[in-house]
Amino acid sequence: MSSTDIRNELCRYARKTVANKLVVGPGGNISARHEGKMYLSPSGFALDEIAPEQWVEVDIGTGAIADNGLRPSSEVLMHLYAYRQNPNIGAIVHTHPPYCIAFTLVERDLPVMFPDQAALVGTTGYIPYVLPTTDRLADAVAAKVNDFSALLLGNHGLVTTGRNLREAYYRTEVVEESAKIYLIASSIRKPKALTEAEYEEIASLESEAYRIELLQKMK
Repeated sequence: MSSTDIRNELCRYARKTVANKLVVGPGGNISARHEGKMYLSPSGFALDEIAPEQWVEVDIGTGAIADNGLRPSSEVLMHLYAYRQNPNIGAIVHTHPPYCIAFTLVERDLPVMFPDQAALVGTTGYIPYVLPTTDRLADAVAAKVNDFSALLLGNHGLVTTGRNLREAYYRTEVVEESAKIYLIASSIRKPKALTEAEYEEIASLESEAYRIELLQKMK
């Protein structure tokens, strides 16, 4: 893929995050890695308003920002540190999904409750509240990106990673749905999580392996 393809793909998934109410206003930020650079949403823009040429190019190694007249998202360090920490990450989606935020206000550990969650996300990590946009948050996220593809941020939101934008984005949707299901079920009684054996059984399904393979493709 070319950098132009990456920019167009970012626009597509940025629009999805807004359409599915995973962010509101100018909240959230997403990025993708390409040939030693990351392309990150600009500061102050609603994600669905970003044009392809407005994604800000940042050199992952040096942190140098290409001048296109726009500032990168204030969470630039979080994205930069995560890419440096894990070379397998191809995209990062940071959103403020309402059920995820609500979950972090009352709980920490999101159990694995259903097959899609087990197959596409696995165990979700948790980071207690850290002041946004700081190197402290960037360090906290970087410390966990080798262990989790999804991180709940206490009182803040969600960060998901993937080998490409498609994988990272759909993990966002699945974690938000998981938080929603948990909160609904817990209003009646403690939700039943999958056992370790049930979790492992799902992971071993050939059909799930095929679906994961499809998610690795950009389109």
